[in-house]
Amino acid sequence: MVNTKEIKIEEYNYPLPDDRIAKFPLSERDSSKLMIYRKGEISQTYFSDITNNIPQNSIMVFNNTRVIQARLNFRKATGAAIEIFCLEPVLPADYNMAFQNKGDLVWMCMIGNLKKWKEGKLELPISVKGHEVILRAERVDSSGNTHHVRFTWDDDSYNFADILDAAGQLPIPPYLNRDTEESDKETYQTVYSKIKGSVAAPTAGLHFTENVLQGLKSKGVSCLELTLHVGAGTFQPVKSESIDGHKMHTEFIRVNRSLIESIKSQDRFLIAVGTTSVRTLESLYYIGEKLEHYPNATADEIKVLQWQPYEKEYTLSVEKALQNIIDYLDRNGIEDLLTSTQIMIAPGYTFRIVKGIVTNFHQPQSTLLLLVSCFVNGDWKSIYDYALDNDFRFLSYGDSSLLLP
Repeated sequence: MVNTKEIKIEEYNYPLPDDRIAKFPLSERDSSKLMIYRKGEISQTYFSDITNNIPQNSIMVFNNTRVIQARLNFRKATGAAIEIFCLEPVLPADYNMAFQNKGDLVWMCMIGNLKKWKEGKLELPISVKGHEVILRAERVDSSGNTHHVRFTWDDDSYNFADILDAAGQLPIPPYLNRDTEESDKETYQTVYSKIKGSVAAPTAGLHFTENVLQGLKSKGVSCLELTLHVGAGTFQPVKSESIDGHKMHTEFIRVNRSLIESIKSQDRFLIAVGTTSVRTLESLYYIGEKLEHYPNATADEIKVLQWQPYEKEYTLSVEKALQNIIDYLDRNGIEDLLTSTQIMIAPGYTFRIVKGIVTNFHQPQSTLLLLVSCFVNGDWKSIYDYALDNDFRFLSYGDSSLLLP
């Protein structure tokens, strides 16, 4: 039996030459290559053909988060450049309220060139819908490598969403080793993105087009949506020798009652599009398990902690766990489950809800590779060897795989 916390991350390393990392997307999203892993057998096709490889009567779940233009570049009077990378809202903590806020709010941020910004306010003149606005930033407090920054601006006819759209840059992944280009504003968003909040795209979804989605629906596949706002922690490599020394990032999730009812009431083959959807769906079981013991818990109390799945033997049925969430929503008179997850999915984990995954090819020694390895019962090496031997493109703008163990 696997002791998950003792897994050595060096066992999940592989050679990834820089020229195999896709620096830009293909001109047609669904012309990318698609690997099919089905019961240990590997084949390949093009993503436009994915519909023919999805089992009949399946449910596919998509993450509808939208990447925000989270990088703000200020310059001090001395000329020093200060980059502020907005991670998540603090005051107010609700994403929707934060984006609608007009004039004064606090975000958790990372700060580039921090040593040059000891104190005082930074100012950035920007043009918002043709009008000049002064955006100001002030450090409030710090915790580790993140900082609370208060943003204010001098025209309350604009909200923070307007400010970011006007002043911010889209934060493409650091491993692309290039500046953000205008084209990234479209290509680094899924065609179904809706809910602003991520600082990284759920990249498995970048391959889908309206034609592919329509083809799935015509086949009778139910296409459902949830929201997980991807944090900058998704790019953090595991630096500890064993994974018990790695701290998973916390991510905001929103799941509608109708989705929970759909996956509870129907015995259908559920395919998660992307590891973000996997983490959200699997977190539902542990939220429902907490509610079994603490039905009146708050949204903060039901969040899923990193090692929660490994703390004991869980015997509660998936159906009962999901019903507990539905009952929780009904008691509170709400339609959406709003909480967060820090779940670690690695070898030794038992999948409760997800039966298939669409996912890209991930970085060596990453928690995403651990998730894939767990799902394919340790057979990740044959998948990645095949991808390397057959000219698949890697990482965010690369090709993808459909995993059907």
